[in-house]
Amino acid sequence: MSERPIRFHQSVAFLPTDQVLPLARACDELGYGGMYVSDHLFNPRHLTSRYTYSVRQDGAPSWGPETSWPDPMCTVSALAGATENLVFTTGIYIAPVRDLMTVAKTVGTTAVLSGNRLRLGVGVGWCKEEFDQTGQDFANRGKRLDEMIGALRTLWQGGWVEFHGDYYDVPECRIEPHPTEPVPIIGGGHSPAALRRTAALCDGWVAAGAYTEEEAWAHLAALRAALEKAGRGDPDGFTVYLSLKERPTVDLYQRFAEAGVTDFICAPWMFVDVPPGTPDDEALSRRLAAVQWFADQIVDKV
Repeated sequence: MSERPIRFHQSVAFLPTDQVLPLARACDELGYGGMYVSDHLFNPRHLTSRYTYSVRQDGAPSWGPETSWPDPMCTVSALAGATENLVFTTGIYIAPVRDLMTVAKTVGTTAVLSGNRLRLGVGVGWCKEEFDQTGQDFANRGKRLDEMIGALRTLWQGGWVEFHGDYYDVPECRIEPHPTEPVPIIGGGHSPAALRRTAALCDGWVAAGAYTEEEAWAHLAALRAALEKAGRGDPDGFTVYLSLKERPTVDLYQRFAEAGVTDFICAPWMFVDVPPGTPDDEALSRRLAAVQWFADQIVDKV
């Protein structure tokens, strides 16, 4: 994979929503490459779906029902207006839980408002309850996402466009504003189906959660095999996002960068001790200090 600058993206999943903006401003000043925003529509009171990456016997996710999931496109639009240099990546935007035209319109507008600083990380999702509420078919979400990727690229071209596929049929139309540059679409997940989709259709790959070093090397090998099978052994401009659950060191990140990882996801603020009852301004101050430390000790040196 081609050599290029290494970027660190600050994840804001589980961060109090009112602290996302000040954290982004700090990251913009400290030299981080971007912000990484997650996606869910709601938390079902009665959840029967199993979370794909659950470590619990009942298959439930690790977060509670009170967890906030601010809309990623609203979040990116707000962050873009408050920063100058950051790029914004969704991890993961559950595109097939929405209808095609809604995705095309909201993502396209966000790309315009952000000055083409948006990267669309996509995945199929796991929560059937969300699909039920939006009226989208859960069973064929993978096939629909495959087709949606091509449809989105067509709809974002500008001018009169149309798309005809097995799942989406769009007569001639114009969607304005349209992105003035292609929106990079990043495939998420490490299942065989996800890697196939990424290798065949996407501009990059993003890890499914944080990995140990051993897991990371195994998934990177699987990604390379999928790219080879798709005839894209060393695709130009292909980005690789990775999150590591290891003690952060310069050597650790440099080894993965040398192996082709272009973008690292981090969340140093998440590991700060903020006891219940800590005033909001004090909690933010502690988190910003951790972000500063990581920038000084890792980002600047890598």
